[in-house]
Amino acid sequence: MLEWAYLFKIGIALFAIVNPIGTVPIFIGATEGWSTHDRKRIAKIVAFTVFLVLAISAMLGDKILAFFGISIPSFEVGGGILLMLIAISMMHGKLSEARQTKEEAEAVSDREAIAIVPLSIPLLAGPGAISSMIIAAQQNPGLLNQFSLMIPIGVICLIVWLALSLSTKIAARMGTIGINVVTRLMGLILAAMAVEFIAHGLQGLFPRLA
Repeated sequence: MLEWAYLFKIGIALFAIVNPIGTVPIFIGATEGWSTHDRKRIAKIVAFTVFLVLAISAMLGDKILAFFGISIPSFEVGGGILLMLIAISMMHGKLSEARQTKEEAEAVSDREAIAIVPLSIPLLAGPGAISSMIIAAQQNPGLLNQFSLMIPIGVICLIVWLALSLSTKIAARMGTIGINVVTRLMGLILAAMAVEFIAHGLQGLFPRLA
């Protein structure tokens, strides 16, 4: 099983990528006019969907990459670049279209559908989060290590559920400025993780760089 310190590191990185606090304003806008009961129900669906997507990525990501003939170092570099783009967008206080396109943001008419798209995928469990889980699983092979990744995934999904369930209270307490500050800080952490992914991938592609 992975060390707790490493699992904590993965959890922090995943929290920065998923950014449940930064998603609160979007959730409120998408569920405007809904009852508290409906918002809490959708929050549960979103959290479960995110857990399912990330868990599958961690357990089956290597097989998916093998099917498409993609090497791990190449995926690390590509995933790192994607994370860096998301991080730069977060540090500018914007929502990257790598996570959610304008069309997906406007598709909020169906209450059941928006819990899956765009709130769960790609807003929370987007390419960045999926990439980080696949990379973490590849860097620590073994069934037990892959199962241990369920711990940080589960904790982050619990935070997602709490953040969305208490979205109106969080928005009222923190305000737009507070949420933007958190988003920028998470973007900075995510940028550092992206550099690590890219550096590790380049070492695999070009061993002499090590």
